[in-house]
Amino acid sequence: MRKILLTTLAITATLMATAFAAEQTVEAPAGADDKVQGVIVELEKECINRGIRLLAPQKAKRLAELVRRAKPHVVVECGTAVGYSGLWIARELKAAGGGKLITIEIDAGLSREAEANFRKAGLAKCVTLRVGDARKIVKELKGPIDFVFLDCGPANYHACFLGLEDRLKKGAIVVADNAGYGAREMAEYLKHVRSKYTSTTEWFDIDLPWAKRDAIEVTIISPRQPERE
Repeated sequence: MRKILLTTLAITATLMATAFAAEQTVEAPAGADDKVQGVIVELEKECINRGIRLLAPQKAKRLAELVRRAKPHVVVECGTAVGYSGLWIARELKAAGGGKLITIEIDAGLSREAEANFRKAGLAKCVTLRVGDARKIVKELKGPIDFVFLDCGPANYHACFLGLEDRLKKGAIVVADNAGYGAREMAEYLKHVRSKYTSTTEWFDIDLPWAKRDAIEVTIISPRQPERE
């Protein structure tokens, strides 16, 4: 009886461990391009080794899901870095059969690396890269804009958003990274979108050297719904 009980407990533990591992694994979306996924996996390792702040895979999966549902024509990304998050976005645009990602990076060297990564993944046709200060460049972009991803330093989000706001399509989605540990730096931005639009904070358990838990702020450009008493 004791042997049977121990065996049962061992099997249960194995199943629980397997289930936990499955929950922690970020899989590519159904029908995803293996070529793109290969570049994404390579970049995850490279960014961690080089200390480049990348979007956590768990949050990247959610970002891709939001893009997939929205099917945007124009996506603006503030903060390209080496193109990690842009790969997740551009892959969805390509899978949907259209759409353009305009991604802005202040560091010319990183932008060149990102361009090479987009080419390597076969997504270059979906992406336009701009080099410079996103707070200024966004003012030059034409609308309507369907989707925005802010990841250029939390303190810069408010200025970037204000530079885009009048060209955001009704129902557009704006995703801001680091709404957890960067909340203080982006307080002005959070106050603005939460008071004016429908905005929610989504939390994630992550496993990166600089954070184990963080959030994204997901804002829909539609009037904020009054709270029920």
